[in-house]
Amino acid sequence: MVSMLDTLVSSESPSNDPALLAITADLVADLGENLLGQQAEWVTTSGPKALRWDLPEVRSEAAPVVLLAHLDTVWPVGTLDRWPFSVTDDRATGPGAFDMKAGIVQAFFALAALAEAGLPRPPVVVLVTADEEIGSPAGRELVEAAAQGASAVLVLEASAGGALKIARKGVGNYWLHVTGRAAHAGLEPEMGVNALVAAAELVLALGGIADAAGGTTVTPTVADAGSAQNTVPATASIAVDVRAVTVAEQERVDHALRALRPSNGATVTVEGGINRPPLEERAAADLYALAQRASSRCGLPPLSSTRVGGGSDGNFTAALGVPTLDGLGAVGAGAHAEGEYVLTTAMPQRAALLAGLIVELARRS
Repeated sequence: MVSMLDTLVSSESPSNDPALLAITADLVADLGENLLGQQAEWVTTSGPKALRWDLPEVRSEAAPVVLLAHLDTVWPVGTLDRWPFSVTDDRATGPGAFDMKAGIVQAFFALAALAEAGLPRPPVVVLVTADEEIGSPAGRELVEAAAQGASAVLVLEASAGGALKIARKGVGNYWLHVTGRAAHAGLEPEMGVNALVAAAELVLALGGIADAAGGTTVTPTVADAGSAQNTVPATASIAVDVRAVTVAEQERVDHALRALRPSNGATVTVEGGINRPPLEERAAADLYALAQRASSRCGLPPLSSTRVGGGSDGNFTAALGVPTLDGLGAVGAGAHAEGEYVLTTAMPQRAALLAGLIVELARRS
């Protein structure tokens, strides 16, 4: 398992690099074929190709189970030069090891173990996309298509300190583009409309849209303004990250952002919107109970669960009404942070948990 993880982590796959994504996808396809005994189907819409395996049932009449993963990472090209894959004691580290290449490895080994043991399982769809880290603009359609008619979706995103993720906030991605009027900052600043001042006003207003008690965050993340030091800025832009627990709250924030008006006469254009709906706890409740049973039958430590602010492709499937359980991937820490790591001793345990959960789904039918 560690050797396969090394192979995948050592192939850089930033979301915005089609050539590197294709190279890593080829590796995933080869590794999957070796362990699953079946070639992947290459599927796509308008973006990078994804990999899909449709594995027939084994002595079970249950509806299909979908395993979701993604091979893209947030790490830019060249990260491996300063931070190569390495293992110290039981910690494997490298860009994308925790989020979420270890999850792909564990899924392949779980399915291979079921085949070797001859245990019953329902039909399984394995879908590995390549644009999850940028909101799944192409992958979403593939994810939703795979989930149609499924009895369950099991998401191989990393755990949260070992805890399975039974709820995720919905995500909104916005850009506020401010347009003012340029003027000479020394000769006649009063003739301009300062887009930077307007943007600062908008940033402060975002705090009033958030609702900390209700779990809604509205966070300015990236800003840009102006063209020269001696010129009143004619333009400015602010990126805003929104997280909310319910669809109604997402819609409230969306409306509030589109209603923002600076007091100095600058205009605002809003780009973006709601990206992922929430993964509500009710979508995961039954699957989490089955996972607890599987963990006990496999002789594994008791499971724990948590609710998180980050989104995943599981948000899409839960919104379709398909039971969805997330966080079945790596045990470790540090997603999106240099130094992210996977506990190698937990990898076979989590593969066993996934295999056991699939068997429980077959038994339930």
